[in-house]
Amino acid sequence: MGTDQGSGEFVREALGVAERITADGSSPWPVEAGRYRLVAARACPWANRVIITRRLLGLEDAIGMGVAGPLHDERSWRFHLDPGDVDPVLGIEYLREAYEKAVPGYDEGVTVPAMVEISSGKVVTNEYALLERDLSTQWREFHRDGAPDLWPDPDAIEAVGEGIFHDVNNGVYKCGFASTQQAYERAYDALWSRLDELSEHLATRRYLVGDTITQADIRLWVTLVRFDAAYHGHFKANRHKLTEMPVLWAYARDLFQTPGFGDTIDFDQVKQHYYGVHRSVNPSGVVPKGPDLAGWSVPHGRDDLGGRPFGDGTPPGPPPEGERVPAPS
Repeated sequence: MGTDQGSGEFVREALGVAERITADGSSPWPVEAGRYRLVAARACPWANRVIITRRLLGLEDAIGMGVAGPLHDERSWRFHLDPGDVDPVLGIEYLREAYEKAVPGYDEGVTVPAMVEISSGKVVTNEYALLERDLSTQWREFHRDGAPDLWPDPDAIEAVGEGIFHDVNNGVYKCGFASTQQAYERAYDALWSRLDELSEHLATRRYLVGDTITQADIRLWVTLVRFDAAYHGHFKANRHKLTEMPVLWAYARDLFQTPGFGDTIDFDQVKQHYYGVHRSVNPSGVVPKGPDLAGWSVPHGRDDLGGRPFGDGTPPGPPPEGERVPAPS
């Protein structure tokens, strides 16, 4: 992450290992069950997108997952939740070690999600947007029976997803890390203009594109679910709380209560990461006790809008034992 010194605007760093894993021979990395380990973090929305996609498609057996803890330092994401502070499969403490095996002297951002080749310990890719798409298209051989089609209309999904990325997913970071009042207000205005537009769109539609859950919904939801816990206060995105926006709050609860979404979220880790790591924003490192999470289980009422969450597919089963997270309380 960085800030443009001239404008004061937050600038997201380029991805350092933007390879692909493909089934058609178009890359040096072939699709192969058991060859790769997805390294993610419960706190990170970009990783959460891939965690949800993997869950919905039923790829847990084909792609194992390591979970970095919510706290890290300048050395990168760390496996501080695992015994001995070491990932049990990769045998490393810091994710940076896998980046340096891939690119000796690596000096760019160490981000999650990252796909790591287990045998070599090398990061293969940290290109989250291509990865989530490739899980749907390149890994079809390993999808579960009843896996949904998350890309029924790619052009429409990318069109809505582009605005969500710039103004919402990245927009909250632009608010939080702006170093001038002007940069902050530009990001704030763009964020709320886009959320108002999305609220109007979703007032009469259960999902963003068509009548089923698509990748567009995954992209928007990972920011909404973190909104009140982190972005509203920590990043000063404070025109309203999510719970004060009736349409988006009901939409977010609808997905939270859908298998594959809420069962990937650990609110404690979300708060520990944002408030504990971003010392330029929260110098004390004090983590708030709130907000009250009881509302996530309140009925959402959006069934009346119709829609078929999984289309012709079926819901995923429960998360594997080692991947279960505590329910909000």
